[in-house]
Amino acid sequence: MSKLKIFAGRANRPLAEKIARESGVQLGHAEIRNFSDGEIWVKYSDNIRGDDVFVVQPTMPPAENLLELLILIDAARRASAKRITAVIPYFGYGRQDRKDQPRVSITAKLVANLITEAGADRVITMDLHAPQIQGFFDIPMDHLYASAVFTSYFRRKKIPNLVVVSADVGGIKMARSYAKRLEADLILIDKRRPKANEVEVMNIIGKVDGKNVLIVDDLIDTAGTFVNAVAALKQHGAKDVYGACTHPILSGRAVERINSSAVKSIVVTDSIPVRGKSSKIELRSVAKVFAESITRTHNNQSISTLFDVDKDKI
Repeated sequence: MSKLKIFAGRANRPLAEKIARESGVQLGHAEIRNFSDGEIWVKYSDNIRGDDVFVVQPTMPPAENLLELLILIDAARRASAKRITAVIPYFGYGRQDRKDQPRVSITAKLVANLITEAGADRVITMDLHAPQIQGFFDIPMDHLYASAVFTSYFRRKKIPNLVVVSADVGGIKMARSYAKRLEADLILIDKRRPKANEVEVMNIIGKVDGKNVLIVDDLIDTAGTFVNAVAALKQHGAKDVYGACTHPILSGRAVERINSSAVKSIVVTDSIPVRGKSSKIELRSVAKVFAESITRTHNNQSISTLFDVDKDKI
């Protein structure tokens, strides 16, 4: 049987080290550096001929993170790795998953094509912005969920009168899974987006008066959507408002907005490094989930229990 080898790009090496440790292997050695003009150079220091190679690299901005992943995959293919799995804790460019207006790119499909053409045999990722992105790949993809990590955390907190809120219609399946596991009611926020990164909350569907609220989402970028949702919930009588977000992009003034909002706390994962510091942001690692998926994939075992977010159909 081929050897299990785990390597890391530079986008989130601390997570890759945790994954390797949880998998019971040492993180492989790969030299990655930039020429003076910024061009990326990659060389595997370890012999990987005939090995089962897993490359851990989220693809959040800047675009060099995506390019570095592609070069790592290409180098592994040219080094005769038996199988190459791209482990992408955060799948960047996933928000552009359809043509919602004329003359725009579907970047989620473009990136899927690039990863496949670079030489990846399989992809493991977590909490895609849109589940249909799985169908953009012509190679096997395993879609993991952070819900198990978050729901166990909130169960331990034992928050009374808890309701779960989906920040938009697209996240209702994720929110319903949380509500089911936490035995809580489900609330929906109907919102309007005048333009990118700007959100106007229009209506709250469900009763939040006197309730403690958990807002769940796959990512927080500028925090505009999240902070507006918190304000609207408080205006409708919500007591404490919590957040659970898988990918803490936190660009621009996001941390400042969170600190000045009425949210009690937000739990995020280490799928990407957290920008800035806030007493309201708590970190939970998804290393064990990825390590288990890598180990099972290497041993050709089922990993369906790791991405079984909700057996019920909508």
